[in-house]
Amino acid sequence: MHPKDDLIRHYRWLRQYGINDSHSGNASVREGHTVWVTPTGACADTLAADDLVACDIDGTLGDGASLDARLHVMVYQKNPATRAVLHGHGAHTVALTLNGQDFTPPDFEGSYYFGTVPVLNIAYANYLAEAPEQVSAILAQHKITVVRGHGVYAQADTINLAYKWNCSLELSAKTAWLAQLAGTLPG
Repeated sequence: MHPKDDLIRHYRWLRQYGINDSHSGNASVREGHTVWVTPTGACADTLAADDLVACDIDGTLGDGASLDARLHVMVYQKNPATRAVLHGHGAHTVALTLNGQDFTPPDFEGSYYFGTVPVLNIAYANYLAEAPEQVSAILAQHKITVVRGHGVYAQADTINLAYKWNCSLELSAKTAWLAQLAGTLPG
């Protein structure tokens, strides 16, 4: 499957399985010097491969690229092994990290995959200016991070693996949430 088609498939799955709403999140794949990024305001239900916006690894952004396009390109620049970046808005993950503290999954899989997930505290008013540098710096060392109140960014060598990290973290957060409600995990 062409990387652009694979990106569309995984971006739609984030919507289909409740991690994103119809127009939230964004995604990219790297193909040589080209970084294919979802357009700003993309609707997962109707997005097609031809709608993706070409950006260059040198930092040149294509017209209409996601507001996070600079962030995506910086992740690739700081970690040349990265081939995909996927941004999701998993509600349980966002809710459990609103306190701004790093998140340690209580379940086996989350603990095994992530250890402790770094949570970045970026003021909403400063997000566009500060997020590219901060998120890309964290993703040079970690497979996943959370921006408090905003969502999850995962990087991997395939879009499928970045998708797995998003889904695995959301399930860990949901497990933590349910355990807190059940009283088996302190809140």
